[in-house]
Amino acid sequence: MREEKNKVFKKVPKKYQPKGLTILYEDVDILVINKDNGVLTIGTDSQRERTAYVALTDYVKKGNPRSKARIFIVHRLDRDTSGVLVFAKSEEAKIYLQENWAEFSKTYYAVAHGTFKDKAGEISSYLIENNQYRVFSTQDPDKGKFAKTGYKVIKESTEFSLLEIELFTGRKNQIRVHLAEAGHPVAGDRIYGRKDNRAKRLALHAGSLTINHPFSKKPMTFTAEPPVGFKNLVKNRQGSDENNESDRS
Repeated sequence: MREEKNKVFKKVPKKYQPKGLTILYEDVDILVINKDNGVLTIGTDSQRERTAYVALTDYVKKGNPRSKARIFIVHRLDRDTSGVLVFAKSEEAKIYLQENWAEFSKTYYAVAHGTFKDKAGEISSYLIENNQYRVFSTQDPDKGKFAKTGYKVIKESTEFSLLEIELFTGRKNQIRVHLAEAGHPVAGDRIYGRKDNRAKRLALHAGSLTINHPFSKKPMTFTAEPPVGFKNLVKNRQGSDENNESDRS
């Protein structure tokens, strides 16, 4: 093991703290943040500068462009999805986390249109992407990748349901596609959803992530509460939700 593993992590001064990102945890191996919606994880052909990756790279360099400090992408969240996002601070840590990613626990929160007949359940399909980068389900396992999403209704109104979602697999747009195809698209989803101005953003949030630390191998859980706006959506128009299920989020 590297000698630096035994060093005590020194907190970075506030003047280098990245804007639009909340650091939940950091040590010499990993960096965990709560990402705002509207922020890319990593750059695209049209947007390379304003990303979590760029902001956090500058952060770990502490203002020194010659610094060899860097971060490594472990997983991604869509631009409009907020919540817990973990980066590695070494190639070794990145490889460990990615190789064991399927074993880690991921919980999301979403506000979906309508009310669910079954208040808890699972949705499974094979997902495939077309030439327009739109993801959809297929019954042909040779064409798509298996995806499984678990959900539980934790609060509902006459028009919306607040869901706690367990992600068993991590396919592109998996939650959004599964809920849309079930007839309950995520509120604010401009690609797979409905036109409705009540949701000012995509109502999807990565609320909890449990991993094994890449060095100590001890389990660690990181959480980020869903935005207040999610709960505000799940209210009857009369402003009363006395008959809704208790809010356990």
